[in-house]
Amino acid sequence: MDVAHCNLDGNADAVEFCPHDSYHHVLAASTYTLQEGDRPSRAGSISLFNVDADLGRLDLFHRIETAGIFDIKWNPVGGSVSPLLAQADADGYLRIHGLECCSDEARAGFSLREITDEKISSAMCLCLDWNPSATSITVGLSDGSVSIASIVESQLETQELWKAHDFEVWAASFDTHQPQLVYTGSDDCKFSCWDLRDGPSKLAFQNTKVHTMGVCCIVKNPNGPNTVLTGSYDEYLRVWDVRSISRPVNETSICLGGGVWRIKYHPFVSGLVLTACMHNGFSVVKINGDKAEVIETYSKHESLAYGADWHREKSFREGKRNSTLVATCSFYDRLLRLWMPESVLQDSVL
Repeated sequence: MDVAHCNLDGNADAVEFCPHDSYHHVLAASTYTLQEGDRPSRAGSISLFNVDADLGRLDLFHRIETAGIFDIKWNPVGGSVSPLLAQADADGYLRIHGLECCSDEARAGFSLREITDEKISSAMCLCLDWNPSATSITVGLSDGSVSIASIVESQLETQELWKAHDFEVWAASFDTHQPQLVYTGSDDCKFSCWDLRDGPSKLAFQNTKVHTMGVCCIVKNPNGPNTVLTGSYDEYLRVWDVRSISRPVNETSICLGGGVWRIKYHPFVSGLVLTACMHNGFSVVKINGDKAEVIETYSKHESLAYGADWHREKSFREGKRNSTLVATCSFYDRLLRLWMPESVLQDSVL
């Protein structure tokens, strides 16, 4: 069921609901727009929205202009750290913004202020992920490198930088259960894992045979220490058993009809994932052991499906049924949509 929609000021590539308590209504959306000409540039923005699912409202309350953005992510919940939003951009910077309350009546609500930045490389920063304690961020770069940046007293500092792949690194993520491990994926079709305890260039494993095209995204199951999901331009979502970290097993795969650009686990429904499938819209997939099944698709976007996220509220009341709100965005049509999957009824899947 469609709830609300709007157009952004640039090509939309990522949407992220804030996971922190008291901020679940805040949705961030980022853009990347290549401005061609004699002096081409890559421009971007971050837009913050107030989401009211009950009223079907999607209200913009803050926007900042930036370099072209490839990825954004909020810091994990835990400790006393307030909401922080990290961006990976085309200028080779990793930047962190803090979500702050506005005190004056004219600007009631929240705003985003840049707290710190770090020039990671002359190459473009394509993807990022926080470690579970929000003390480090891994970044994938357009020259095939991967970086680890630490956050100490609100300052970023590059700790490690190594050549991990032959081409662009579109996926770099920490293992949430073993944060000394970092998974990476690239246009070279390689799915790799690095053990940071043994030096950044020490491979724990590298699979070169399963993905027939570039690896776009890698996500660890937050509720299952042995399961990792990968998405690829070859249109397959793959389920991996990483119990033996030196020899991961591809348990099952499912074709989603488009390059699997982004994968998001449901925040509280086990085994349920939302996927952005580039030329084939969005899919909700149920994973149970070695079985994967598409239970719903969404095709109201008319361009590349790139951004997707679940709302963090426990439930949304639709008549007498509980469902979950979803935000999705598409690239060239600059469209941001809020909708509720009709198949994801918490009473039936929990």
